[in-house]
Amino acid sequence: MVAFLGMGLLGSNFVRAMINKGMQVQVWNRTHSRAAAMEAYGAKAFENVADAVKGADRVHITLKDDASVDEVLAAASAGLKPGAIIIDHTTTSTEGAIQRTQAWKERGFIYQHAPVFMGPQNALESTGTMLVSGDQAVTAQLEPELSKLTGKVMNFGPEPGKAAGIKLIGNLFLVTFTAGLSDTLSLAKGLNIQLSEVTTLFDSWNPGAMLPARLKRMTSGNYSEPSWELNMARKDTQLFLNAAEQNGAHLAIIPAIAKEMDRWIAKGQGSQDWNIIAKDNIPA
Repeated sequence: MVAFLGMGLLGSNFVRAMINKGMQVQVWNRTHSRAAAMEAYGAKAFENVADAVKGADRVHITLKDDASVDEVLAAASAGLKPGAIIIDHTTTSTEGAIQRTQAWKERGFIYQHAPVFMGPQNALESTGTMLVSGDQAVTAQLEPELSKLTGKVMNFGPEPGKAAGIKLIGNLFLVTFTAGLSDTLSLAKGLNIQLSEVTTLFDSWNPGAMLPARLKRMTSGNYSEPSWELNMARKDTQLFLNAAEQNGAHLAIIPAIAKEMDRWIAKGQGSQDWNIIAKDNIPA
């Protein structure tokens, strides 16, 4: 039997998927009505979080942040079964994941951080990606059951908190990607280019397919044979900015990129490949 704490869009669909797989699930949510709603699917809802975890071999959590995880686990601790394993799917800081791993170990429990790249529909369909790291004996024990909740479990090795860091990197990319698309749509609107025309462009030309090659080029350390000179990329970026200003389009991301380009041009790197703007940021 398992307990699940946090009945948001992701947590509630995780629970529905678990029930569909024949599991008994006890649920809790700060707003009790959300937990109670899960009884229609076969879950058992509790108003008290300590009661919700009683008898559970696994306690899954999907909450908001470090503070909420710490608060809810502290309240639940009185009901935890000896030997219960806490599996936290919340996106948190790396420091928080490391601290909780150690703190719960000292109390005689296993805390496994397992953040996800999954939307609510993925949780319901058991598709998407789940990340783990830490004690490899623990991850080996949990991976078979975690893999039933998702399409893929990615193990990033023995370092606690590494999965949390990878999750933050992925989410940062999603945020910047979406903000970049927002700028793209804003400029299209200002230039009176229809949404259907933007869609036609990206249906035929998929820049996302360039990501692996772009990452390799950015991190190669060789920027002396440009496919697009930084000076030329900056010229085009100014065209974006000018067109936006002339047509009343708001760009959120491009002005910051222009500033970074200017910084590298001022360092005498204008004739280099424009990917040089990543040079100082490459991990060892």
